[in-house]
Amino acid sequence: MNNQEHILIKESSDVIRARQMGRKMTKDIGFGSADQTRLATAISELTRNIIEYAGEGICDLQIISDQNNIGLKVTVEDKGPGITDIESAMKDGYTTGGGLGAGLPGTKRLVTSFDLQSEPGHTKITIELMRRKII
Repeated sequence: MNNQEHILIKESSDVIRARQMGRKMTKDIGFGSADQTRLATAISELTRNIIEYAGEGICDLQIISDQNNIGLKVTVEDKGPGITDIESAMKDGYTTGGGLGAGLPGTKRLVTSFDLQSEPGHTKITIELMRRKII
């Protein structure tokens, strides 16, 4: 089992590959199907945003653990225009792309932790889905 994967995101097939890899990695570390689906959904949203708004970027997936917890950390980065109004982007219903506006706030609700950093020319979003280790 690889503890880390690096996927270049340039087209729709890359979104599928990232989603499938996230699902596989969470399954490999003992997450149930509902949590696998939650993480795969979050990865789909974030990587689709890369294609739609920046054209290309990366998705890094890494198994992380400490004494009590295990999980998957996903970092997506791009060199696109950035998110000009992060506060608005994190509100339900806000959209710049004509969608439902559930993307970023919906993604945040699916995971254990969510961190967004953005400026013109660089956006980085890091999410984690964690669970207690089974002893």
